[in-house]
Amino acid sequence: MSSEKRLNDYDTVSLSESGKHLVIIDQTLLPGELRYLKLRELEDIREAIYMLRVRGAPAIGVAAAIGLYVIADGLLEEGFSETPEFLEELRVRADYLADARPTAVNLRWAVDRMMEAAQSMAEEAPETITEELRKEALKIRDEDVDVCRRIGEHGLTVLRDGQGILTHCNAGRLATVRYGTATAPIYIGQENGYEFRVFADETRPLLQGARLTSYELAEAGIDVTLICDNMAATVLKNGWADTVITGADRVAANGDSANKIGTMGLAIIAKHFGIPFYIAAPTSTIDMDTADGSDIIIEERPGDEIRTMWYERPMAPEEAGTYNPSFDVTDHELITGIITEYGIAYPPFRESLAEIMRRKECEE
Repeated sequence: MSSEKRLNDYDTVSLSESGKHLVIIDQTLLPGELRYLKLRELEDIREAIYMLRVRGAPAIGVAAAIGLYVIADGLLEEGFSETPEFLEELRVRADYLADARPTAVNLRWAVDRMMEAAQSMAEEAPETITEELRKEALKIRDEDVDVCRRIGEHGLTVLRDGQGILTHCNAGRLATVRYGTATAPIYIGQENGYEFRVFADETRPLLQGARLTSYELAEAGIDVTLICDNMAATVLKNGWADTVITGADRVAANGDSANKIGTMGLAIIAKHFGIPFYIAAPTSTIDMDTADGSDIIIEERPGDEIRTMWYERPMAPEEAGTYNPSFDVTDHELITGIITEYGIAYPPFRESLAEIMRRKECEE
């Protein structure tokens, strides 16, 4: 459905009022069209995640959680009335959903959390389990809003009013339910009267910085300038931005961080010019079971995303080969700090990230 309302009037991911549909913004249409999709079938939900209609690690996690509840509700309609068969079929569909995108740890994290909630009620009827899944999905959604606000509050402590900030890809409100991760300090700063100058890389392969970050920041009334990825070095050298903040789709135990392709190069440039480089990520993105970046699976996308997508005519000859990885891994030695909802982790990251996760366990 379409609406004349503005982007900031909506959450990125939600449950429909009827409780029967996952509702998302179709981000492949932005900024030209603001359209909301109501999804109920497994294939449609999985396709939305794979095709980046919903994207950004936190938003993917919330979409998977709400989506799995909707799928469970659909199983009831299909006649799965016995708990063992209901849980077995739900697990099959959950695993299929979780395999849609391998790099973003939040997808598997959310699916596993939902299935743990379901399995913990294995003695209950499917209707009771499904209602519990609805509550768990909405809890995950509300936690995302709170987590991003707290990331913003911690991130704001390393910023000052009036400064220039460079960001890459979209780790904004469109990548979460609200606020974003890398942009959360910007939005929280705006709420407190801060004014920032933000430079947004266009970001390959899907131009998410151009289509999404510059769009949402402009919608929010924030001073934003779009640049191509290969212009970042000049912006930093000129002193127009003196802090870099990006998001992450997975953070390893040693601090190595996977984010949209081009982040590693940006970190190298920032290191060269002595500019702080921060990762902003919720603790759900920190994977303490992944020792370092070499263990992170890098998703490779279809070549037509860089050869023909977004163009009226092909931009490159069909005979040319393509290499289109979605992510690269930034070495922990290039990262100044990792901003989480439990504080900022600084090197050495194995110790500081472990302490962050201990804080989380104590709070829970």
